[in-house]
Amino acid sequence: MHTPYNDPERQAGFGRLFEEFTIGDIYKHWPGKTITEAECSLFSLLTMNHHPLHFDAAYASQTQHGRILVVGTLVFSLVVGLSVRDVSGRAIANLEYEQVIHNGPVFNGDTVYADTEVLDKRESTTKPDRGIVYVETRAQNQHGERVLTFRRRVLVPKRHV
Repeated sequence: MHTPYNDPERQAGFGRLFEEFTIGDIYKHWPGKTITEAECSLFSLLTMNHHPLHFDAAYASQTQHGRILVVGTLVFSLVVGLSVRDVSGRAIANLEYEQVIHNGPVFNGDTVYADTEVLDKRESTTKPDRGIVYVETRAQNQHGERVLTFRRRVLVPKRHV
């Protein structure tokens, strides 16, 4: 049955097939995203992370950075999202995340940008219609300071011949 959800033309340009990944390529994800105080507070509450560093300005003013810090898992989730169009838009599955490194702080009002480098790729050993792509994604704030780095393996379909 043909529906808009399984229409290859509808998905064209959103994500890549296995053959479209080249080791060494770097995809610059655009646009960036400015994180608001409301988003930070809501994410903290939704994920049950009630640490006052993330929503109590008086408390945060007495800490290392002197102001509210955005929850690290919000930054991680945002950066994964920024990369979907270029990396995992056609993914069958994200198989693994590794080496998640919070390189620097993110504050309310910061804008986060990201890029992803293709480190490796290989065909699936069990299913000939797919392959595994290994990438590293790096995020920077509006000042160009690295704030997050992580690697992941993504299972993507191959082009049907």
